[in-house]
Amino acid sequence: MKTPRVRLIYIVLLLIIAVLALLTLRPQPIGVDIAPVQRELLQVTVDEEGETRVHDRFAVAAPVAGSLMRIELHDGDPVEEGQVLATIAPLPLSSREREEQQARVAATEALLRAEEDRLRHAKSDYEQARRESERLQNLLQKSLVSPQAAEQAKNMEITSRNELEAAQHRVEAATFDVKVARAGLIAMEETNDDRRMVEVRSPVKGQVLRVLEKSERVVAPGTPLLTIGNPSQLEVVVDVLSSEAVKVKAGMPVLLENWGGDQPLHAKVRTVEPHAFTKVSALGIEEQRVNIVADLLDAPEELGDGYRVDARIITWEGDDVLVVPASALFRQGASYAVFVIQDGRAKLRAVEVGHRGSFEVEVLKGLSDGDRVVIHPPNELTDGKRVKAQER
Repeated sequence: MKTPRVRLIYIVLLLIIAVLALLTLRPQPIGVDIAPVQRELLQVTVDEEGETRVHDRFAVAAPVAGSLMRIELHDGDPVEEGQVLATIAPLPLSSREREEQQARVAATEALLRAEEDRLRHAKSDYEQARRESERLQNLLQKSLVSPQAAEQAKNMEITSRNELEAAQHRVEAATFDVKVARAGLIAMEETNDDRRMVEVRSPVKGQVLRVLEKSERVVAPGTPLLTIGNPSQLEVVVDVLSSEAVKVKAGMPVLLENWGGDQPLHAKVRTVEPHAFTKVSALGIEEQRVNIVADLLDAPEELGDGYRVDARIITWEGDDVLVVPASALFRQGASYAVFVIQDGRAKLRAVEVGHRGSFEVEVLKGLSDGDRVVIHPPNELTDGKRVKAQER
């Protein structure tokens, strides 16, 4: 017969076993990472790789067929406007080739007239943009317009001035093309015993970007010899998907990162090219892409032609926007939802979202500043589950 002391021991053991079983079978909290919902700057961007290039690049070609003398210039050498870049001993031509050269002279003269017309239009556009900028600056001092409107007008003035400078360079280049074509025609019309060397001159002041024909050899008319440009006047070309290009407009700001410096560079979209092209991606998928050209606003001296950059084209931004990490959102039917941490449990909550950035999303309804949400919610997490949260 068991004594009361033994029965008490059994009862205590049973209670200990019951408590251990209860603790073992009790659902354990799920470990999750959380992040706060807060107000901050949100930028919606189109991110792609880009490449720098000289704004005004001039390909210098052989005006006549003949024996090209060795070019002594090297890549990076400075050149002056009108400097002799190469000399060619022209070959005797037939009547047909002489007619072709005469037609080439006529074509270069027509191109010069067209560039002069564009220059006049560029001057008119610049004067209009300058007057508009001055008018808005005066209104800004009287607080009659917003600073953003005045800044946009100033940007338009800068863009118009750049276009005017580019048009002036094109006129100068076309003028030299006419001179070279006429010189080639004069040289061709001389006799074999009295032929002069044809001098190929630089259309602008700048640097030799690349020497295409270094050694002496016989060249045909139109053979590229050198590329001339001014590396201090750079632009950026970014090719993006056509579905993203429709979101980009002229004047939008661009941030250039991973170019080699510590701070990002600033640029501004000048134009979205009107035609798309097909490009095969690294995965072998054909994509329709569009070139977007942006002007560098603070190009450093270290940056040159053909350098790679990471471009972020800002299509929308807000200064005080309630944002949630994009990794916290998931689909629930046709809408979005998140898990909000309340009293150690995950509560399912439907949300309405607006603009989407690269890593964060604007919240229109469903969350408040200071809420903590689960990022990358695991599959086993359901509404009301206890969680062990670790803030990121």
